[in-house]
Amino acid sequence: MSLARRHRERILAQMTAADPSSVEGGLALPAAANGPAAAAAEQMALRLTHDLRRLKQIQSRERKIETKRDLLPEYAAWVDGLVAGAEQAGAGTTEQVLPTIMIWRIDVGDFVGALPLAEHVLRHGIALPARYERTAGTLILEEIAEAALASLGRGDAFDLDVLERIAELTAGHDMPDEARAKLVKAIGMELQRQAETGDADAAPARAALAVAAFERAERLHARVGVEDKIKRAAKLAATATDNEETGAAG
Repeated sequence: MSLARRHRERILAQMTAADPSSVEGGLALPAAANGPAAAAAEQMALRLTHDLRRLKQIQSRERKIETKRDLLPEYAAWVDGLVAGAEQAGAGTTEQVLPTIMIWRIDVGDFVGALPLAEHVLRHGIALPARYERTAGTLILEEIAEAALASLGRGDAFDLDVLERIAELTAGHDMPDEARAKLVKAIGMELQRQAETGDADAAPARAALAVAAFERAERLHARVGVEDKIKRAAKLAATATDNEETGAAG
């Protein structure tokens, strides 16, 4: 996509969401059914419908993710404009493109890119398209938590800032305790990983925080699978503290 087209799409998207007269119930309604902004919105909706049909025909989950990764740049300018326009109007957008792109970004592992869209969706109570059966808060939390657990289970790091931001954004949202337990467990696992591999001076505090996270996850869901992790993190916290005290005494 050329810079000129990207700029034009962003401006038109902003126009569809920035008109204060179109705000109702805290949401920016679609643009009037005429003019360039409305035409662009209709074109974007048709593009999304076409791409969703294309994805539905793909059976391989891996290929679906690759396809979404290829498609996402085509929506970036439009989504940026929607968020900017809706924020200017002090409202959320009813556009279904935005929550769909948020989910696609989560699917392809662009969690940092998904965060501002998740924040917008959750702050304004924007409903997900009907094809998604979970609430926005549950889907966002659970999909990112499961991605984190998979990554950490392989021994890889996961961005703790992303996990903690999702915990903050979804704190007031009702959802099954089993879902929230996954996120808290993932936070504990990343803290434990940092305690084991990071700065030795920070290890006692991180290990203690990991224990607290695992214990909370277990309170939320007894079968979340953290019993051994609690023991390991507690042992690490004690060992790290002993080493710290020995070093200070020496």
